[in-house]
Amino acid sequence: MSPSEVSPEFAAATTPAQRVRINGNELAVEVLGPPDAPVVLTHHGAPGLGSRAEPRASFGRLADEYRVIVFDARGSGESEGSGEFSHEQWAADLDGLREWAGAETVAMAGGSYGGFMAMEYAVRYPDRVSALVLRDTSPDHGNAALARQNALASDRVTIDMEKFDRIDSGRVRDDADLADCWREILPLYDYVYDPEAVERKVRATPYRYRAHNAAFSQNLPRYDLKPVLPGVTAPTLVTVGRTDWITPVSCSETIARLVPDARLVVFERSGHSPQIEEAEEWTSTVRSFLHEVYPPTVRPVPPA
Repeated sequence: MSPSEVSPEFAAATTPAQRVRINGNELAVEVLGPPDAPVVLTHHGAPGLGSRAEPRASFGRLADEYRVIVFDARGSGESEGSGEFSHEQWAADLDGLREWAGAETVAMAGGSYGGFMAMEYAVRYPDRVSALVLRDTSPDHGNAALARQNALASDRVTIDMEKFDRIDSGRVRDDADLADCWREILPLYDYVYDPEAVERKVRATPYRYRAHNAAFSQNLPRYDLKPVLPGVTAPTLVTVGRTDWITPVSCSETIARLVPDARLVVFERSGHSPQIEEAEEWTSTVRSFLHEVYPPTVRPVPPA
């Protein structure tokens, strides 16, 4: 998939999902791959904007060897939005899904805000994580100031900073306003800017402004995992695009420095989405890492 196509990170879910009640909230869940294979549990990015379509399109490539679980988080996509939208609750929902799947341990995977939640799960439920795969994410909220600087310095477009500040601080008024603010910042994401692709992403995104506002106004101001990341025991892979504007390379470098023996891979021709912009190389990197630290029990059958 080229950068000019609709990014699966922001595409609406289209595959029918199971409805699974976890912690009193009905979630839209898909399980991909062999039923007896080791589980890769994923969390999508962008609460209130993301959906299971993103990890399905990226981590779903591993479903020839792994059982990959993708879902719409509480308050996002097609899932219910009852209860609170806290990191504690979203992490508890992840553990509920692990238990529902019958897995003692999982490889936990996520990109962007999904990376926040993958790390939150790894530090809150360390005995349940056999491997950790992160993409374009940050160990704390320090990326926000870097992202604002990058937005102001962009030579692609002139950003309406009033809209930028409202989406960044969780003060959007409704789903339509969230879509309008989202359109404003989308030109910053890809390695190659394509205005038509921006409009396709705006149309494809499932908007749930309440989850977005809670994430950005309540959760992120308090988000800082740096003190606890040295306690992560799971083998960890950290991947990031060289020109990522919102969770820059320095954020991934901090994670890799704090997590014992973590591996960092930077994709030189990618922005925030190396899983799209350098899809083959990114997938090969993730697969090789998992083969080493969390090997599959089945191998794909080669074509005849």
